[in-house]
Amino acid sequence: MIRTALLVVFYVAVIVLITPVILFCMLVGLRDPLIAIGQWVMRLSRRILGITIEVAGVERLDPRIPCVYMPNHASFIDGPLVMVLIPGVARVILKKSVLRIPVVGMGMRHVGFVPVDRKGAEGGKKSIARAVRLMRTRGYSFLIFPEGTRSRDGRLGRFRRGGFFLALESRAPIVPVTIQGTHEIMPKKQWFSRRGTVKVVFHEPVAVTGYTPETMSGLMEKVRAAILSVDAAGSGGTAVRTASEEREEADSRGGRRS
Repeated sequence: MIRTALLVVFYVAVIVLITPVILFCMLVGLRDPLIAIGQWVMRLSRRILGITIEVAGVERLDPRIPCVYMPNHASFIDGPLVMVLIPGVARVILKKSVLRIPVVGMGMRHVGFVPVDRKGAEGGKKSIARAVRLMRTRGYSFLIFPEGTRSRDGRLGRFRRGGFFLALESRAPIVPVTIQGTHEIMPKKQWFSRRGTVKVVFHEPVAVTGYTPETMSGLMEKVRAAILSVDAAGSGGTAVRTASEEREEADSRGGRRS
């Protein structure tokens, strides 16, 4: 808890200090300095929290090739930890509310982060279309969690189709990523982080050639199998959720809505 409190103080100080830098970079059209500052903040945050990273598979990836990175999502800290490990620089499609943070949100938009409105299908389509344009015109890679939200129990949940539409429309390969250990460090609804070790594995890129929206389910299963291929039953939260469990959870959500 002390480390988390220190991190909050660190973030407040950083925001105050870099606000003039963000405004200047936006004024003159610079993006790389803001990306570098963001990566430095994420690396230092990891050290403040006492998190050790073990990474494998980075040698498989060419930073010059735009990709859609798809990790499992078990903790709030997944994104910041993976972002600094991706070869080159990746952007993120994330909730619209995050980009409403004063000044910082403006900087995130400026460097190419794409907001998504989850309330309607049209909002998602517009976000995917914008991300596709950025991938084609600027060669950006994107990080997107195929589950759409954090797992409550650490197990890999149902995939949503948005990230797969992004890959199909951009023709960019998908890089499945397995994250192990973050659920134990900071599970959903826990506001503080523990010390610990996180393992991140980048798998072989999955080409989307030959897949269409009609055959997307096969692509989704291929990515899912890759994420689960690393010690699927071990610690780290990538254990398989059975079909019956998924149906029970879906029925439960339906009951709550009704």
